Amino acid sequence: MIAGVNQCRIVICYGHHGECFMAGRVLRKSGQQFAAVPLAQQGDQVWIMLLTSRGTGRWVLPKGWAEQDLTGPEVAAKEAFEEAGLMGEVQPDSLGTYCYLKEMPQAQAVPCQVEVFAMWVDQQLDDWPERAQRVRQWFPLSEAATKVQEDDLRLLLESLAKQGRLQRPST
Repeated sequence: MIAGVNQCRIVICYGHHGECFMAGRVLRKSGQQFAAVPLAQQGDQVWIMLLTSRGTGRWVLPKGWAEQDLTGPEVAAKEAFEEAGLMGEVQPDSLGTYCYLKEMPQAQAVPCQVEVFAMWVDQQLDDWPERAQRVRQWFPLSEAATKVQEDDLRLLLESLAKQGRLQRPST
């Protein structure tokens, strides 16, 4: 796990009219999601695939809500297939977590904690369930952090790039 990026640093407070505010305190409970960091390696360069969110079009990782009968890596693999048409090997150990506010209907926001798993991509499909709703693109790992808007995700990706130790496990 990456030090310094493993706890949510937001708190939601509701005002008199149900407004949602962010504050710089640690939030221990929030919606749990799991994400894949889709990776490919060409020579010494590691690439990461980002995709656009359906609502705002910002660059994100494939992710989804925790499911009762699936582990975190299994949810990550499922979401990578559904959202980006990717198949591959998801590593069992978490790379870390990041937090963000998920915009919901009626202008509500839910604080989410996302546990992230490396996924080494073996196959990139031309057709997948959410193809018409998203754009996907490969970025050098060193550049990916500059494309995302969520601060905690940016910090996590910057930390991965600085560590320089992401390599596909030998089989």
